[in-house]
Amino acid sequence: MERVQFADEMQFRAAAERLFAEQQTRILAVLPAADIQHVGSTAVPGSLTKGDLDIQVRVAEADFEKAVEVLSELYELNDGSIQTDSFRAFQQETLPPPLGVQLTVIGSDYDFFWKFRELMLAHPHYVVLYNQLKSYFQGNDHDAYRIAKHDFFKKLIETPEFQALR
Repeated sequence: MERVQFADEMQFRAAAERLFAEQQTRILAVLPAADIQHVGSTAVPGSLTKGDLDIQVRVAEADFEKAVEVLSELYELNDGSIQTDSFRAFQQETLPPPLGVQLTVIGSDYDFFWKFRELMLAHPHYVVLYNQLKSYFQGNDHDAYRIAKHDFFKKLIETPEFQALR
């Protein structure tokens, strides 16, 4: 059983910001029209994090297949994640910090990672609630945490604050 561990994002902020800048430049070199977003807990001050960096790469629908091809050359496909005609997940676990890249079609059902970041930044009480969830699962089963995290974000999607994000 894999156990989940969290720490304050401040411990990882400088490394995450440095890696984001490097990867943003790298991705824009091959996908110049992409919108690259630093998402996930290292993008939200005061968050607990596993210490990884999450990046969302947003592209037009017409550019999605090309983006899948070029990102497949830069990163490993995350085989544990879903794959659709508007979403792919990639990873590079060997980088410090470990990297996750979420490729989404702009406006698709999976184009929500940046919205969660914006929601957390604008409404810190959601950060508190998310940190409480993470604290509850500290040192416990990672799969159980994933299920609880999924349920938490499903509830956030239904909030008026999330619905207002366009």
